[in-house]
Amino acid sequence: MARERTAINPVTWSTGLGFNQGELVTGHTRTLYVSGQTAMNGAGEPQHEGDMAAQLALSIANLEAVLTEADMTLANLVRLNVHTTDVDLLFPHYGVLTSRLAAAGVAPTTTMLGVTRLAIPGQLVELEATAVS
Repeated sequence: MARERTAINPVTWSTGLGFNQGELVTGHTRTLYVSGQTAMNGAGEPQHEGDMAAQLALSIANLEAVLTEADMTLANLVRLNVHTTDVDLLFPHYGVLTSRLAAAGVAPTTTMLGVTRLAIPGQLVELEATAVS
């Protein structure tokens, strides 16, 4: 079977900025590469400035929306990169993420990176993932 790539965009604001929310690659297996998900609403407006817990929860919800659009769940994650502007602030709220992953029965490979800033000012955390089915 030939490999195919399909854009996955449960919201469309990102296409105007030149990227898809996800890339579904099919062939023998399905692999979904998910662009960094932050605390943005469906119109592409940043939410919860300064609130790490709320931003993390919305980032996870946005990640799940991309997975759902590709007929996947958190259980399909094989890689999760966590980028944050404040590692020390993230740690007390990290259980929000790990409890959601544990409930899905998954422990994907994960990298946490402290960065100077994210693309959208005010954003504190960004989740980038790869999922397979």
